[in-house]
Amino acid sequence: MARISGVDIPKQKRGVISLTYIYGVGRSRAKEILATAGVDESKKVNEWNDDEIGRIRDAVSSYTIEGELRSETQLNIKRLMDIGSFRGIRHRIGLPLRGQRTKNNSRTRKGKRKTVANKKKVTK
Repeated sequence: MARISGVDIPKQKRGVISLTYIYGVGRSRAKEILATAGVDESKKVNEWNDDEIGRIRDAVSSYTIEGELRSETQLNIKRLMDIGSFRGIRHRIGLPLRGQRTKNNSRTRKGKRKTVANKKKVTK
């Protein structure tokens, strides 16, 4: 297995696909990295030689990825919560932030349903 920026990438997959296992690298960025490194996109990882892996590591290091990107994202969310913006408040109470309705759906953000019992009527 090739190890790039602390992530073991799968050997049996094509280079473009295997680079997407790195947090912060999608398909388009993976293609960009391979073009910068001068490696063929359709080549599988186990066909890469040490020189190509070194060039890919150099190309990947120019981007913000993995732990640095995760911490940057968390800091952005914390900043929104600290200033008390609408998005920050929605983050804090665990509701969707991009205008979705919450009456029926949004179970991913709200979590498992919590059943609330009805009030009992007083009988005379």
